[in-house]
Amino acid sequence: MSRAAFLNLKGRGAGSEPRNRFEKWHIDWDAGMLEEMERSDPDHVRPLPRTQIIRDDTRSLITSNRSPDIGFDASLNPYRGCEHGCAYCYARPYHEYLGFNAGLDFETRIMVKPEAPALLEAELASRSWRPQVLACSGVTDAYQPVERHLKITRRCLEVLERCRHPVVIITKNALVIRDLDLLSSLASHQAAAVAVSVTTLDAGLAGLLEPRASRPEARLRAISELAAAGVPVGVSIAPIIPGLNDHEIPAIAEAAAAAGAKFAFSTLVRLPYGVKDIFSDWLDLHRPGEAKKILDRIRAARAGKLNESGFGSRMRGTGAVAEGIQQLFRVSTQRAGLSRADFQFCLSTAAFRRPSGEQLEFEFL
Repeated sequence: MSRAAFLNLKGRGAGSEPRNRFEKWHIDWDAGMLEEMERSDPDHVRPLPRTQIIRDDTRSLITSNRSPDIGFDASLNPYRGCEHGCAYCYARPYHEYLGFNAGLDFETRIMVKPEAPALLEAELASRSWRPQVLACSGVTDAYQPVERHLKITRRCLEVLERCRHPVVIITKNALVIRDLDLLSSLASHQAAAVAVSVTTLDAGLAGLLEPRASRPEARLRAISELAAAGVPVGVSIAPIIPGLNDHEIPAIAEAAAAAGAKFAFSTLVRLPYGVKDIFSDWLDLHRPGEAKKILDRIRAARAGKLNESGFGSRMRGTGAVAEGIQQLFRVSTQRAGLSRADFQFCLSTAAFRRPSGEQLEFEFL
């Protein structure tokens, strides 16, 4: 059994279990072990791992950051880990802080926060809380498959809707349209916006790259339904992967605008820690003839590396390749009539009221 065959798990973006950088010991499958497995059982098929739901009894929900290149200072994450299984996801290494790995664990061991709505309400009720745009989510997808049944994100939106607190949702799952009632109500107070991530219009590529996320056509339909319901909606063309999907930028911008998107933003792929190995394995499995070219193009856009951590450059890259991609994005979105995303400008705290029901006056953001 080849390593590629071993890693090829249907419906999963990562078949490997890379070493947790905080752990001393690690067990891996080497070539000899795989050959022995094939000799002893030629018909052996690696069992598909099931998703495990693990309760997360966190005591707070809203997290803050001081990153000048993100566009928001506070976020809420109803889950940790993400069943979408995107092979490139920069958030995978966060699972290592929990004692898991950034590979299969990230997409099969999902931490859920059942108390999230109550925690959110308590934090918004606090006199120390100053209303501001909340991002949902930063290191997970609030509408990943498990949300369909648990509805933790919906219950958080119910809290935000009662408080008329501004929120921007970033998702690649069409499940977001289930909550049109709440989002429309928030939008009527200038307190909601949605960015739907569209990485590619190629359904086949999307199915391999983002195996459990909605297919591109479903995401475009979600944009249409959000726009029709009066919810400000845009497109996140992210991540842009040089040599794999950068040529699709004009088509994605046009398709999103035709569906009703009004704004757009993008980020360049970055592969921190174990993500570089996970994505490299994905390329070897699904794009073997292009793997080296794609990795070389990423390095060319990131000063010879596969990841950058500096503010600004981590989002857009550096050098001629990165600038060419940025220019293509600017021209494509302008031609499509898409504006630059600025959630601090388009959302407002003016209608915010604490859970007690008290109406407070705040200036527009």
